[in-house]
Amino acid sequence: MIKRTLFICTMIKRTLFICTMIKRTLFICSLVILANCGSYNSIDSFYNAHKEDDQVTAVRIPRFMLSMIGNISPEMKTLVGNTKDLRYMQFPSATPERTSFLNKQMNGITGNSFIEVYRKNDNLKRNIISIRERGNAVKEILIYNNNNLNGSFLYFNGNFDPVKVRQMAQNEEFQNLGANLIDQYQMSPPQN
Repeated sequence: MIKRTLFICTMIKRTLFICTMIKRTLFICSLVILANCGSYNSIDSFYNAHKEDDQVTAVRIPRFMLSMIGNISPEMKTLVGNTKDLRYMQFPSATPERTSFLNKQMNGITGNSFIEVYRKNDNLKRNIISIRERGNAVKEILIYNNNNLNGSFLYFNGNFDPVKVRQMAQNEEFQNLGANLIDQYQMSPPQN
């Protein structure tokens, strides 16, 4: 009788252990799936989803060309010197539905651990400057503009001085960087 009771207790313990392990495994798998699904709202996904849309200008600057881009302005030289990834995209936003759709997509991106440094809303028009910090450095800068006719974003990834970024945002120096970037990129001689 005692052996039988011990056997039953041992089986119950093993069953509970197996159930606990299954729960932990399911929990970890769920976290992995959520993390992968959560990456939809990222610059990469937005860039890849829209780069082939009609009337879109999309530029992703290779590292070897960043030094040429630094000639736009002293401020740009300061930013580019520490940049690892630089992207610019301009896209049509001619209807209120399209503008609202693009604004919601950008809100999804900036809502994920970005800090809004500057935001100006005028009906559907948007002007947003967001940063992502790690420690005492700014790691990412995202500038989004939409005037109900065209939208654009300018994205920097690297190590940036937060004081300089704040100064540039306050002085509205980010506003024309995208257009200047396109002008500079188009003036560059083709690379063979």
